[in-house]
Amino acid sequence: MTEANAKSDHYVGVDFGGTKILTGIFDPHLKCIGKSKVSTKAERGASAVIDRIVRCVKDAIDECDLSLKQVKGIGLGAPGAVDPDSGKVIFAANLGWKDVALKKELEKELGVPVFLENDCNICALGVYETELKTKPKSMLGIFVGTGIGAGIIIDGKLYSGFNKTAGEVGHMVLEVGGPKCGCGNKGCFEALASRTAIFRRVLSAVKDGQKTVLTEMLGNDLKDLRSGDLRKAIRKGDKFVEKVIEESAEYIGIAVASLINVLSPEIVVLGGGVIDALEDEMMAIIVETAMDYSLNGTMNGVEIIASKTGDDAGIIGGAVLAKKETK
Repeated sequence: MTEANAKSDHYVGVDFGGTKILTGIFDPHLKCIGKSKVSTKAERGASAVIDRIVRCVKDAIDECDLSLKQVKGIGLGAPGAVDPDSGKVIFAANLGWKDVALKKELEKELGVPVFLENDCNICALGVYETELKTKPKSMLGIFVGTGIGAGIIIDGKLYSGFNKTAGEVGHMVLEVGGPKCGCGNKGCFEALASRTAIFRRVLSAVKDGQKTVLTEMLGNDLKDLRSGDLRKAIRKGDKFVEKVIEESAEYIGIAVASLINVLSPEIVVLGGGVIDALEDEMMAIIVETAMDYSLNGTMNGVEIIASKTGDDAGIIGGAVLAKKETK
């Protein structure tokens, strides 16, 4: 191993969500040189999930022929309310976690400094630094996946608020008395437009006898349903799936308008697995609905775009955070 290779100048970004754990290894210039991915298996409990994060990090490092000694820092995005100072996940509805000392456990297992942030804050950081090149003064990033969350950038810095929990937009109530959310409330944005909510609506309708090409594609139990299957169904002319996606896009548009009214960001970036898979089917409806629901003048010059960073926003943001924190 050359002396240059032996230096601890690599960074690890971890995007850890309700469905999957994705790890990326980055060189000193934040170029991704290798990745590893495992499913989260949240139902096995916190310690089993932490073991899976450790495994995913070690696999990615091994894939790049590196060792943990060559890693300067690990930046990790976790779902839910996170306290970056204590390194704890305060509450994560989709995981059933409360007060989990994630930073401490990972540092014990890996022997490398770990920096923790909310997953959507990390994704917003990744998009802001690499895709937008830190040009806008303010940005709102909304990420629609298993759940829904946001990252807020104000004056070029991540805004986390008084209790470090800013950006929990998935738990704004958009429909009083609406469907039950994982957080315990009813009618949350997340319970209406996340991938979990969309799949629940599709499965429930199929159980009630709704005809859809999805059952021809995947069988009646729709066991292996993915966001991409919804796109395929719409392209095959499935009006039922089209309506479900249209309604979800409208809810996203209403939420975007409300947040623009409150925050007045220069740019709104939409990302996450649902947007990645269904950008063509959803974005025009989201923008149109946001224009309908925003106050006169609040949308002037505001851009609403889909992120091109895709699945990598979280790992890029994690690496950016690790580099910032270990300077």
